[in-house]
Amino acid sequence: MEIRDSLTVDAAGLTLTRDGYVVGEAKVSRAFNVQQYFGSELGLTGDDAGRVFGVYRDPAVVFDEKSMLSLAGRPVTRGHPTGEVNASNWKDLAKGAMGGTIKRDGEHVVASMVIMDADAAKEVMSGARSLSAGYTVAVVKDEGTAPDGTPYQYRQAGELRFNHVAYLPDNNPRAGNTRIGDAWRDQPGLAPITKEKDAMSDALKTVVLGDKAVQVAVSDVAAIEAFKADAAKTLSDAKAAHNAAVAAKDAELAKKDAEIDALKAKVLDEKALDAKVQARADLISVAKSIAKDVKTEGLTDADIRKAVVVAKLGDAALAGKPEAYIDARFDILAEDAKANPDPFAAVVRDGLKPTGDAHSQANDAWNKSVYDLNAWRKEA
Repeated sequence: MEIRDSLTVDAAGLTLTRDGYVVGEAKVSRAFNVQQYFGSELGLTGDDAGRVFGVYRDPAVVFDEKSMLSLAGRPVTRGHPTGEVNASNWKDLAKGAMGGTIKRDGEHVVASMVIMDADAAKEVMSGARSLSAGYTVAVVKDEGTAPDGTPYQYRQAGELRFNHVAYLPDNNPRAGNTRIGDAWRDQPGLAPITKEKDAMSDALKTVVLGDKAVQVAVSDVAAIEAFKADAAKTLSDAKAAHNAAVAAKDAELAKKDAEIDALKAKVLDEKALDAKVQARADLISVAKSIAKDVKTEGLTDADIRKAVVVAKLGDAALAGKPEAYIDARFDILAEDAKANPDPFAAVVRDGLKPTGDAHSQANDAWNKSVYDLNAWRKEA
């Protein structure tokens, strides 16, 4: 329901700045009072359309923090526009703006205001001090009596949301700062309130649909709430299905990661195997350099080292000795073999050096190898 609440700005509080703006404080809204409406303005039909009903302006609604804060930054217009002020028409309609200073002062909501348009500023300073706030609020059926004794049949309820504040160039709010309305009717005390044309049953209720707040008859609320519940369930089911799909995809990715890790491990194992094969070949080569006739087939690395030490030192030398002792003796023999290589093996491995007489060189090498081999056998 759209409300227009007419009040009067205090002339003593107005200031004309050197920029040509008019600034001041204005009583924008009022509580604790009863405003009169035609039934047709409340959406009633039949005999009730021509009757007058009182609507109580509940302070719990008027002074609600969110309701008051909705006034901040709202445009000031010259009279009421035919519809709401929004982004599409703001540039054409706004003559100023409400400020951020908003407070309660007794039965009124008071806010700072600035008129920026030059013609509007001149008009206000010349005496157009009547204001009319345009806002939306729900109205419910609720009979009672206001603090001043005025009976009412309806009451404002829910959140009040300001749209604009109009200054009235005809300066005729009729009831000054105590009445609601923009003085468009001739009947005293009546105000144009609503753009609703449908018949209202027992009450109107504000229902939020998406980012919009709309008013509907109470009889329709149940259907709307059921629709919202179905929509919420549909959304919940969609989210659950989405989460399940994401979980399944995560599981699939985890499986792929595990397979990749397994392949990486397999590659590392193959490299390690290559290294082990090379180490085995190196051990056999060292073993043959120490004891060329030692048998290595089918033996472990430890057994190869033991066989080499036995071939050089005999079984008695290792009786009762631990594996560490055998490894140490093997290392010593390996160092000796490296320092004193078999010359015959060197000739076989490296060939004859191409210097001097080839035949003499080969003969000397052969004789020396035979001599060294006999000496080695005698020593062994």
